[in-house]
Amino acid sequence: MIAIIDYSVGNLHSIKSALDFLGVENIITNNEEDIRKAKALILPGVGAFRDAINSLKATGLIPVIKEEVKKGKYLLGICLGMQLLYEKSYEFGEYEGLGFLKGDICSIKEDLINKDLKVPHMGWNNLIFKQKDNLITKYIKEEDYVYFVHSYYVKSDFSEVVGYTKYNINIPAIVNNKNIFGMQFHPEKSGTVGLNLLKAYANIVLK
Repeated sequence: MIAIIDYSVGNLHSIKSALDFLGVENIITNNEEDIRKAKALILPGVGAFRDAINSLKATGLIPVIKEEVKKGKYLLGICLGMQLLYEKSYEFGEYEGLGFLKGDICSIKEDLINKDLKVPHMGWNNLIFKQKDNLITKYIKEEDYVYFVHSYYVKSDFSEVVGYTKYNINIPAIVNNKNIFGMQFHPEKSGTVGLNLLKAYANIVLK
């Protein structure tokens, strides 16, 4: 079973519907016991980093999540949920993340060379593979399109990046380090490509 963590921030039911369609057993929960029993976790997220990390803290689940991840349990962060996996965000201030991955969350607008481009980065963009043999991309092809909606992005040494997209700058789109995965876009809103990515995650974690 995959536990979708409910901390009142994220497209919970869209993700659940996608997993249900794939026939993957899942539950939306903020219950510690459910999280401990689950084979893998999904951390969704929409909105601002500050609000999300504060909402997650309020659940009291951060120590549980960290303990389970340390044991080797798989965790997938989606959109803002992926950003929460990193060390720090500079969205509306400076906030500490979960620290599972090294890097910071920074403003797209500030880093754009072409200042005429619209922010948020919103819409369909193609994926460019940095890692060719990662199991998370088993059922998709390079140049497949997925749906993004975000104003901040990951700045890291790129070592964890599986795939990225270009929006005047290189934006990490799929990341992975050991049992930690992240998708900056919304797989649950990305049609067949998104479903195939969720299918790959389920196959990795439920094997």
